[in-house]
Amino acid sequence: MLVYQDLISGDELLSDSFPYKEIENGILWEVEGKWVVQGAVEVNIGANPSAEGGEEDEGVDDQAVKVVDIIDTFRLQEQPTFDKKAFVAYMRKYIKLLSEKLDGENKDHFMKNIECATKYLLGKLKDLQFFVGESMADNAGMVFAYYKEGANNPTFLYIAPGLKEVKC
Repeated sequence: MLVYQDLISGDELLSDSFPYKEIENGILWEVEGKWVVQGAVEVNIGANPSAEGGEEDEGVDDQAVKVVDIIDTFRLQEQPTFDKKAFVAYMRKYIKLLSEKLDGENKDHFMKNIECATKYLLGKLKDLQFFVGESMADNAGMVFAYYKEGANNPTFLYIAPGLKEVKC
């Protein structure tokens, strides 16, 4: 299994069990998340509570919750939304930090294409949710989520050069 960690914080943000599609010249990865029910499992053991003097609704307290698989699996932490000015400031800082960690061809490709990817994200800014990894590190990369028109499940966007592939 492959796990993708944030290059700056080391937080696990994605794994190969969630297929991605490259967009914006490979700078962004698009990953489809989905809502899943977690918790309560209904087990039918064949007993008839009314015949045994029990009530129909007697039993274990049901703790089922609906979660988004990617957010839950990688313990992503939601952050407040950004206005355009704050987002551009974050991206400038992140680009500088990330470019220092990249080298050679990776750095050239990143620097050549990050502006278009940033514009793509800016175009969706009002619809985006912002997440960071479990450590909530200040300078870490972000994961962006939004709902495509008519979709019930969120789509996640990752800045691919900010991820490090690790074999588990």
